[in-house]
Amino acid sequence: MTGQGRLAAWGVGLAALVALPFVYRDPYHLHILVLILIWSFAYTSWSMMGRFGLVSLGHGGFMGIGAYVTALLWNHLGLTPWIGIPVSMVAAGALALIVGYPCFRFRITGHYFVLVTLALSGIVLQVITATRDYTGGSLGYTPNRASSNKLLALQFDDKTIWYLIALGVWLFGIVVWHWVDRSMARYALEAISEDEDAAAAAGVDVTAEKLKITLLSALMTALAGAIYCQYQMFITPDTVSGIAVSLQMVFAAIVGGLFVSLGPTFGAIITILLAETLRIGFGTKAVGWDNLVYGVLLVLFIIFLPKGILGSLLDRLKPQRKVPRAHEQEAVQIARPGA
Repeated sequence: MTGQGRLAAWGVGLAALVALPFVYRDPYHLHILVLILIWSFAYTSWSMMGRFGLVSLGHGGFMGIGAYVTALLWNHLGLTPWIGIPVSMVAAGALALIVGYPCFRFRITGHYFVLVTLALSGIVLQVITATRDYTGGSLGYTPNRASSNKLLALQFDDKTIWYLIALGVWLFGIVVWHWVDRSMARYALEAISEDEDAAAAAGVDVTAEKLKITLLSALMTALAGAIYCQYQMFITPDTVSGIAVSLQMVFAAIVGGLFVSLGPTFGAIITILLAETLRIGFGTKAVGWDNLVYGVLLVLFIIFLPKGILGSLLDRLKPQRKVPRAHEQEAVQIARPGA
């Protein structure tokens, strides 16, 4: 498909998505679509790092910070989420730099980096649970309902409004993904993922490039957590933070397609529909089953479909370039002796 064809396809698709809530108003289905869009943005945020070999299991911590800091500032200080959300993003970004700088400066990579981020996610979960006097602990936390000025409190009862907000956030994530994909930073990060020493010898500031993409990913993940909190108006440590949330991000991005912009979105469709199917079909008997299914499917996809569903599908749809056989190449040389 040509560049103009892609733009036309995106334009038609976005127009259809914007018009959808005005044509189809079923509250439950709009609720599912809002969740898919918010989690798609979170998964896209994780893929910013994951596609360059920086596998993080700490993003559940960043999402938890975004959700809880925004809610706590509103409840205890009366600080509007329009200010609380940027503050929570700064807090998540600061934590990402504090953890990321020594890791990248002292070449903590591979399995060791995964373990460090795993510890980060667990620590954030434990802090939220331990400070139950402020956060509600494992019982969950509810932002105070605004008696007036819903816009200031970022609290809306209309699913259509939340759908459009989630759609805008999702689109922002896709734009950032493509911006990174077409920037010089992509080539630097790809070189780093292949060989850090060779990249450094070529003039790439390895530590700085890793910190930039980590900071961007953490900020976006914190934004996803804050938006999710404002939409649901109830959060628990297990739903927005911790290892389980981080693993869910890894699963969705890999299964959907880590190297395709819409791959995390495809993964979000799978995870949300799977969770809803288990909830409706089995109720409380299926609590935790989704994580079990995620783990099994993740192993299978890494082994048999490493590019994910969407990535593999796009590869099959691409026209295969014909490689000339040896005798055909000789014929070309004979026909064009000067070539």
